[in-house]
Amino acid sequence: MLIVGYIGLVTLAASWIPQTIETIKEKRCSVNGYFLILNSVGSFSLMLYSFFLGDLIFSVLNSMTSIGALINIFYKIRASR
Repeated sequence: MLIVGYIGLVTLAASWIPQTIETIKEKRCSVNGYFLILNSVGSFSLMLYSFFLGDLIFSVLNSMTSIGALINIFYKIRASR
Protein backbone atom coordinates (compact mmCIF):
# COMPACT_ATOMS: atom_id res chain seq x y z
CA MET A 1 0.00 0.00 0.00
CA LEU A 2 2.97 2.33 0.45
CA ILE A 3 3.29 2.56 -3.34
CA VAL A 4 -0.19 4.12 -3.48
CA GLY A 5 1.05 6.86 -1.15
CA TYR A 6 4.06 7.51 -3.35
CA ILE A 7 1.88 7.64 -6.47
CA GLY A 8 -0.37 10.18 -4.74
CA LEU A 9 2.63 12.19 -3.60
CA VAL A 10 4.15 12.41 -7.07
CA THR A 11 0.83 13.12 -8.78
CA LEU A 12 -0.27 15.90 -6.44
CA ALA A 13 3.15 17.50 -6.22
CA ALA A 14 3.49 17.35 -10.01
CA SER A 15 0.20 19.21 -10.41
CA TRP A 16 1.86 22.36 -9.04
CA ILE A 17 4.94 22.16 -11.27
CA PRO A 18 3.38 23.39 -14.56
CA GLN A 19 1.60 26.26 -12.80
CA THR A 20 4.73 27.31 -10.93
CA ILE A 21 6.89 27.15 -14.08
CA GLU A 22 4.32 29.23 -15.98
CA THR A 23 4.20 31.74 -13.12
CA ILE A 24 7.99 32.10 -13.04
CA LYS A 25 8.23 32.48 -16.83
CA GLU A 26 5.43 35.05 -17.04
CA LYS A 27 6.44 36.74 -13.77
CA ARG A 28 2.79 36.86 -12.78
CA CYS A 29 0.27 34.39 -11.41
CA SER A 30 -3.18 33.95 -12.94
CA VAL A 31 -4.48 31.69 -10.15
CA ASN A 32 -7.07 33.18 -7.78
CA GLY A 33 -5.33 34.81 -4.82
CA TYR A 34 -7.83 33.51 -2.26
CA PHE A 35 -7.23 29.97 -3.49
CA LEU A 36 -3.47 30.43 -3.18
CA ILE A 37 -3.72 31.75 0.37
CA LEU A 38 -6.14 29.05 1.54
CA ASN A 39 -4.13 26.35 -0.19
CA SER A 40 -0.83 27.48 1.33
CA VAL A 41 -2.30 27.76 4.85
CA GLY A 42 -3.90 24.31 4.47
CA SER A 43 -0.76 22.73 3.06
CA PHE A 44 1.44 24.30 5.73
CA SER A 45 -0.91 23.14 8.50
CA LEU A 46 -1.00 19.61 7.11
CA MET A 47 2.77 19.67 6.70
CA LEU A 48 3.23 20.44 10.40
CA TYR A 49 0.65 17.83 11.36
CA SER A 50 2.31 15.15 9.23
CA PHE A 51 5.75 16.02 10.66
CA PHE A 52 4.32 15.51 14.17
CA LEU A 53 2.88 12.17 13.07
CA GLY A 54 6.17 11.17 11.44
CA ASP A 55 4.49 10.54 8.08
CA LEU A 56 7.19 11.05 5.44
CA ILE A 57 4.89 10.89 2.40
CA PHE A 58 2.53 13.61 3.62
CA SER A 59 5.37 15.69 5.04
CA VAL A 60 7.08 15.80 1.64
CA LEU A 61 3.82 16.30 -0.26
CA ASN A 62 2.64 19.19 1.86
CA SER A 63 6.09 20.76 1.93
CA MET A 64 6.20 20.73 -1.87
CA THR A 65 2.68 22.10 -2.29
CA SER A 66 3.39 24.80 0.30
CA ILE A 67 6.50 25.87 -1.61
CA GLY A 68 4.61 25.88 -4.91
CA ALA A 69 1.80 27.96 -3.43
CA LEU A 70 4.23 30.42 -1.85
CA ILE A 71 6.06 30.93 -5.15
CA ASN A 72 2.75 31.66 -6.84
CA ILE A 73 1.69 34.03 -4.03
CA PHE A 74 5.00 35.89 -4.35
CA TYR A 75 4.43 36.50 -8.06
CA LYS A 76 0.74 37.33 -7.48
CA ILE A 77 1.72 40.07 -5.01
CA ARG A 78 4.66 41.24 -7.10
CA ALA A 79 2.54 41.61 -10.26
CA SER A 80 -0.13 43.61 -8.45
CA ARG A 81 2.29 46.41 -7.53
